[in-house]
Amino acid sequence: MARKKLTHLDAQGRPAMVDVSAKPATAREAVAECRVRFPAAVAQALRKGGMKTGKGAVVDTAIIAGTMAVKRTHELVPFCHPLPIDGCRFDVAWSGEVVLRIECGVRTTHRTGVEMEALTGATVAALTVYDMCKAHSHAIVIGPAKLLAKRGGKRDVGKARA
Repeated sequence: MARKKLTHLDAQGRPAMVDVSAKPATAREAVAECRVRFPAAVAQALRKGGMKTGKGAVVDTAIIAGTMAVKRTHELVPFCHPLPIDGCRFDVAWSGEVVLRIECGVRTTHRTGVEMEALTGATVAALTVYDMCKAHSHAIVIGPAKLLAKRGGKRDVGKARA
């Protein structure tokens, strides 16, 4: 198997942002998820309390934090390009009795994709859930975080969205 060239290194092996100026601007989308696993008693208390804690509405706050993170990904991840975000949406729902699933979908029309933005949004939303719920327990577990799909650019990854 041929080794792939790392794109964030220049000819001398130094860190470098990828030059995307020759690429065409196309519609791009990425969807990522991050999960938050609660101890059973905490999950039960959250459900009973309508996903509110003493700090406020958990899901609403997580969506706001995740959206802010999507828009600032280039400030957090060194070689991400600043991108115009055309759309960002979150789906937060229970996946079983103790796991909260956070999905973040991001769209742009640009020369590079939004995978890092989707992953950052989902992960920061999960961190916000932890922050809002940690008074109940520090045994809350975040992860895994993973890319579910991306469209646009050289290749598509994952299953098409319905």
